[in-house]
Amino acid sequence: MEEIKKKETVKIINPSKEVLGIKKNIAENTMMPEEGVGESTKIVDFVVPRGEKDFKKNIRKSPRREARIQVKPEFDNKLLEIRRVARVVSGGRRFSFSASLVVGDRKGRVGVGVGKATDTPIAIEKALRDGKKNIFSIPLSKQSSILHAVDAKYGASHVMLAPAPGKRIVAGSSVRVVLELAGITAVGTKILSRSKNKINNARAAIKALMKLKEVKMETSKN
Repeated sequence: MEEIKKKETVKIINPSKEVLGIKKNIAENTMMPEEGVGESTKIVDFVVPRGEKDFKKNIRKSPRREARIQVKPEFDNKLLEIRRVARVVSGGRRFSFSASLVVGDRKGRVGVGVGKATDTPIAIEKALRDGKKNIFSIPLSKQSSILHAVDAKYGASHVMLAPAPGKRIVAGSSVRVVLELAGITAVGTKILSRSKNKINNARAAIKALMKLKEVKMETSKN
């Protein structure tokens, strides 16, 4: 009995551009099996050059991190100015930075702070701590305005505040920053001096608002 001749055909897995050309040549050179000749399949896995092989995405997912809860700070702050100051010593001049800012919760509490350091971030941090120490409460009306007109003087700065029903904050310079962070809305202001010093103007506004507290205490006693 004659042995049946078997002809092996090649089957390619994961073809790339280079492998497809090899497959085409093999297909052209492969002849159809004759009668009485069997056919067996031989699987050949070609090695694909690195960079052309399709890598599967990593199915494993990293565990979800717990969502960080962002806590809103109790007080808002706004920087008024940063100045470079110098101190004369025996060896020359030493420079440092002076920062001034206003701190408030927009609900009737406000304060002004000043900090000085050789680096700007440290000076701002010191000013923030100083402002929180100087915070005080302001008596406000139901319309978030001051109770009556008041004025105060600090250094060369002279500031006047008056209630303005039906209007918003009518102010400028650092006085406006103080009133915004204090939560006062319907108020009109006037800077009676020619001073443009932001720190003195802010402290004059703070001094005027502190007078409102004193007047309220006197009326409550009567």
